[in-house]
Amino acid sequence: MNADFAAIADLLSASLSLQQPPIAISFSDALPVGVPSHAGRAPAGCRFWEDAAAGAFATTAANHSSCAIGVYTHNLQPSPEQQTDLMDALKVFADLGYVTQEDLPLIPVLKSQPKYVVYAPLGRTPLSPDVVILFVQANQTLILSEATQQVEAQLPPAMGRPACAVVPQVMNTGRAALSLGCCGARAYLDVFSNEVAIFAIPGARLAEYAERIAVLAKANAVLTQFHRIRRQQVEAGQNPTIKDSLAALTA
Repeated sequence: MNADFAAIADLLSASLSLQQPPIAISFSDALPVGVPSHAGRAPAGCRFWEDAAAGAFATTAANHSSCAIGVYTHNLQPSPEQQTDLMDALKVFADLGYVTQEDLPLIPVLKSQPKYVVYAPLGRTPLSPDVVILFVQANQTLILSEATQQVEAQLPPAMGRPACAVVPQVMNTGRAALSLGCCGARAYLDVFSNEVAIFAIPGARLAEYAERIAVLAKANAVLTQFHRIRRQQVEAGQNPTIKDSLAALTA
């Protein structure tokens, strides 16, 4: 690996004041040397995003046995039981009007079929990441949308259910995406509070994103202070010019 992922992780965490470390997701046909399999059972595949903060591990379709939706979006080889669970879940979703038949083709599914999905803190990832997951606050998505516009010349899509679909979305398109999550992910992940969203970055452009995020975070901090000062001036009865507010900013 040529990139210094530890430095990139530190830069992203510092620039965005992240409470959870960036998580690297890598797809592989071979189990990386020295990487353990995930221990225990997870109620859903998205839970691996939170577990990975503690260290690297690898998963197979068997580790996703409780999450037929995650097996589906990640195009893992399903067991007969998982396939039955998927059909049962889709029936419940349809009965609730939550997912219609017309919705299904719009849910991203990974194009390839990996044998292993490796999760790790970005700073300690054993493989070059295919996707990097950030748990972000609303004010941080402002910076990330601005970075996307500069890196990709477009704004990121804001996705809904299922939360795990953001991974194949980014893998299949090579472009960043925002996920507002789903009720399942918010139930399974402690870190996924009501104030938090998911932002996913394509690993191939990670360094470029980190550089722009750092610049834009600093710019937003300065401009936020500028606007606060300008508000105070106006509320105090003043009629400041931009130069007046800039002078107060640098005073």
